[in-house]
Amino acid sequence: MNTFSINVIALAVSLTFSAGAMAQSLSKSDYKAGKNKISAEYKLAKAGCDSLSGNPSEICMAGAKGNERVALAELEAGYKPTPETRYQARVARAEADYDVAKERCDDRAGNTKDVCLKEAKSAEIAVKSDAKAQMKTSEANATANEKSDDASKDATKDKLAAGYRVAKEKCDTYAGNAKDVCVNEAKVRFGQ
Repeated sequence: MNTFSINVIALAVSLTFSAGAMAQSLSKSDYKAGKNKISAEYKLAKAGCDSLSGNPSEICMAGAKGNERVALAELEAGYKPTPETRYQARVARAEADYDVAKERCDDRAGNTKDVCLKEAKSAEIAVKSDAKAQMKTSEANATANEKSDDASKDATKDKLAAGYRVAKEKCDTYAGNAKDVCVNEAKVRFGQ
C-alpha cells in the first residue's frame, strides 16, 4: 500500500472521528468552525488526489468528496440532532461508499464489472433501508414515549382525584372548623 493511500485512509478516519466528536448539540460558532475545518480537510484531500492520474485519481476524488459530504451531514446532525438529520448522515455515508465502490469497479471489465456495480448498489440500498427503518423506529418510539407519558399523567391525575375523594369523605366525620381544616389539608395533599 503506498503512502498516499495510507494518508487518504487516515484522512477519512479523521473526518469520521472529527464529525463524530461533534455529534453532540453544537453552538452556532462551533458549527461554523466545523464547516471551515471540513472544507479545509477536503481541500487538503483534493490536493492529494491531484498528484494521481487515471482511475486512482477518480477513486481518490470520490473518497474526498464523499468524506466531505459525510462530515457535513454528521455536522448537521450534531447541530440539529433529529431523527431526520441522523438519517441524512447515514444516507450520505451510504452514497459516499457507493461512489467510491463504483469508481473501484471501473478497474474491471465485463461481467466482473457488472457484478461489482450490482454489489455496490446492493450495499448502498441495504444501508439506506436500515437507516430509514432506524429513523421510523426512532419516530415511533418518540410517539410511543409521548403517549406513555400522557397515560402516566392521566393515571396520576386519576389516582390523586380518587385519593382526594376518599380523604374528603373521611372529613365528613368532622364538623365545623375541623371539617374545613381537614378538607383543606386533603386539597393540599392531593393537589386539588
